[in-house]
Amino acid sequence: MLEEFTFLATAKWPKNIQTKATAPSNIALVKYWGKEDIQIPKNTSLSFTLSNCKTTTFLELEEKKEAIEETQIRVFLDDKETPSFVPKIQKFFRLIDAYCPYLKHYNATIRTSNTFPHSSGIASSASGMAALALCLVQVEKSLQPEILEADLRKKASFLARLGSGSASRSIDGGLILWGKHQEIDGSSDLFAVPISSKIDPIFKDYQDTVLLIDRGQKQVSSSLGHSLMNGHPFAEARFAQAQNNITELQSYLASGNLKEFMRLVESEALTLHAMMMCSRPYFILMAPQTMEVIHKIWSYRDETKIPVCFTLDAGANVHLLYPKKYTTEVHEFIEQELKQHCQDQAFIHDEVGAGGEFL
Repeated sequence: MLEEFTFLATAKWPKNIQTKATAPSNIALVKYWGKEDIQIPKNTSLSFTLSNCKTTTFLELEEKKEAIEETQIRVFLDDKETPSFVPKIQKFFRLIDAYCPYLKHYNATIRTSNTFPHSSGIASSASGMAALALCLVQVEKSLQPEILEADLRKKASFLARLGSGSASRSIDGGLILWGKHQEIDGSSDLFAVPISSKIDPIFKDYQDTVLLIDRGQKQVSSSLGHSLMNGHPFAEARFAQAQNNITELQSYLASGNLKEFMRLVESEALTLHAMMMCSRPYFILMAPQTMEVIHKIWSYRDETKIPVCFTLDAGANVHLLYPKKYTTEVHEFIEQELKQHCQDQAFIHDEVGAGGEFL
């Protein structure tokens, strides 16, 4: 147990506590794929925090009638009770028990909603766990008002990581780093931190249109995919590559070198999926329409010289990345050439955002 994140129990607990928070999703530019222990990444990752794709969560804690009573958890998604979410929350509460000891005094009701459809193919675990973690640290603020917000956010990232690794990157806004890196002071495997080095203004309001190629549930979960990096024939080379790419990408972010930024980001996306395709057992999460979109992006970029590129999550969907000043042209490109490849012609316009908020 880490003393930095422990909470010193108060002598008297209130009967009811209510908190509310919102947190966005994020998209990794340098991916992490493979982990050890409890949500410790095998390599450093770096992401854009998004703005429009977010989760809002309301947490209500009600004092138990008997201290020894098992904690009851109820979860509502868009006002509909969703018992299938309860086991994941129970597991999360067990993992954070030493850091949030007040939870054992209460039963919990969690009401959550997303600005994007739950089945849209965008991973909601990052925004969902980050929003819940922000609710939890507000509980601590209500019990100990002297706690600084910077410390609350640091602990929220630490807690969110235990629920979903990438959720650690959804607490703060902008460009966020998670995972210890030998060249970056303050980097940690335990929580994510905003990049402190210089960033060219062009990346401060970068755009991300999520092209929803496939809204269905993935055939292989991310958890299983991460585990298949254990014993993977190219694992160690991949982890070393990611660390080098972090160093490279920081220089491109500082200089505003869009050509090298796009090359590295696309390479990272394809490398992620290459790791899946040569794991044991192997699997493919890209769909035929994913490849159609990628080739159209490359052709469009060659013809127009507009600096638009793609990245991929662990699925079939394509994130289209571009500077804000090209929004009009890129939106026309999406309408004319890309949306036909999306399921139900669906896509979501998003951009770099400010991170989670206490409500």
